[in-house]
Amino acid sequence: MHIRTDDEVYRVDGVWLGPPRATFPWRVRYVAWGVGFAVFLLVLTVERQLGIDFGFFSTAWALVITVAVTKLITSKINHERPLGTVLSMWYRELTAPRERVVGDGGAVSASKVRVRAHRPRPASARSRRPGHRSAGSGGRQAAGVHGSGETPAVDTTPAPLHNSTRDKARR
Repeated sequence: MHIRTDDEVYRVDGVWLGPPRATFPWRVRYVAWGVGFAVFLLVLTVERQLGIDFGFFSTAWALVITVAVTKLITSKINHERPLGTVLSMWYRELTAPRERVVGDGGAVSASKVRVRAHRPRPASARSRRPGHRSAGSGGRQAAGVHGSGETPAVDTTPAPLHNSTRDKARR
């Protein structure tokens, strides 16, 4: 038993064979005529941009290139995949986001790290230091030790010198 599909319906392309009783020796779909005309104009434009003058041979080569490119394009389109779908798919493929293969970073360096003489302390530890004025103390610690009104004694003895510095001072 032979089961017939509906493929014959889709095989009938809109083909123009030429004028009556003078058909072309080739079959070309209507969409190929439109694509070919657009490709021919594009090829001629590219030739002029490249500095190729308009003449017989440049036009003949443009026609050969047009036929090749048109055959390539129309081989990709059919009744299930029309020209508009192929063009939109091509555009989306070109503009789709790509995976980045190059890293954004570089060599690690500590040149931008700020170094302080003293390590930072939390706010609670800062308020417990003697002589430090805190917001809640009303200035009592700055006035003196334990609120007695005396100013704290300042140590005026010089800091001990490093051994090599002390040796140089003795000479």
